[in-house]
Amino acid sequence: MSEQNPLRVLLVDDEAGFTDVLAKRLRRRGLFVSVALSGAEGLRLLRENDFDAAVCDLKMVDMDGIEVLKVFKKMVPAMPVIMLTGHGSEEAAKDGLSAGAADYLLKPCDIDELLAKLAEAVAKAAGSGPA
Repeated sequence: MSEQNPLRVLLVDDEAGFTDVLAKRLRRRGLFVSVALSGAEGLRLLRENDFDAAVCDLKMVDMDGIEVLKVFKKMVPAMPVIMLTGHGSEEAAKDGLSAGAADYLLKPCDIDELLAKLAEAVAKAAGSGPA
């Protein structure tokens, strides 16, 4: 491990196959990844742990991704959240951005693009502390 602390990411998506693959790929790139297979599990993990960023699916069975985003933003306002959508819904993505998402990507997403968006969002959040 490097001396630098790895980026801590919470991945919230109810598609177990997708999250398994994405989490493994992110871990191989040196990130610390926690996986939640439901919105409720994501909220529980965020209550119990500190994360630098979250990646959240828009469409889940138990909770809508926008609902999860809104609760995340109340719990940890400075934590950037990147929304994922497999449905290509531009309207849902805009809803996510207006609700406080840092950015969004279409699934399946390019790992390098996701890493770049995570790094950019975390850097932006770190630079925008209380005035």
